Amino acid sequence: MTLALETIGLSKQFGALGVANDIHFRLEPGARHALIGPNGAGKTTFVNLLTGRLAPSAGRILLNGEDVTRASQAARARRGLARTFQINNLFPALSVLENVRLAVAEHRGLTTARRALIEEAYATVTRLGLSDDALTPVRALPYGKQRLVEIAIALACEPTVLLLDEPAAGVPGGESGLILDVIERLPAEMAVLMIEHDMELVFRFARHITVLVRGSILVEGTPEAIAADPRVREVYLGTRTHG
Repeated sequence: MTLALETIGLSKQFGALGVANDIHFRLEPGARHALIGPNGAGKTTFVNLLTGRLAPSAGRILLNGEDVTRASQAARARRGLARTFQINNLFPALSVLENVRLAVAEHRGLTTARRALIEEAYATVTRLGLSDDALTPVRALPYGKQRLVEIAIALACEPTVLLLDEPAAGVPGGESGLILDVIERLPAEMAVLMIEHDMELVFRFARHITVLVRGSILVEGTPEAIAADPRVREVYLGTRTHG
């Protein structure tokens, strides 16, 4: 079976500081995988290496079996990798539909007819339960729905691998269920890696969890095994640290 995403000996150093240390990571097609760790563990650095925002000091990255270690962010997106961000990256004055239409246009190309782009964008918006808000400016939405718009934009790229970087960050507790509901409805064949501090969300979402500490993998396993591991409890679980 070809893995959706794999890193082999992935490392990143800033001078003498190692922020990713020989990471061997595997994400299978259809995976529901969470990456957790305390403040400064290197989670966002790892995601930035996966997406091409950072170049590794050593190691390889394979996307659907293809070596993308030196590929640009745009090339990785074309090959099926999409992400959301800790802080949303939306156009607040534009409507929900226009935000998603722009993402569809970038994915399909500027020669695609505007009507076709709008129809595809509306289908994506509807899929995420945002049809009633399609013409609403993003800045007028509750923050939880803004996070859903970010996921809609990522889905507009038709990814095979979706990286969710703290999708519940800043979302009031009463709205976090919206995020999980949408994530649970993602296509079964899509591999999803969630980086998240909300342990309730992690344990409801994940079938497999990787714990990162100081740029290295501490342990991997099922949610049950991770919850029972004393090393994990010591460094992370039960804390409210962020990073």
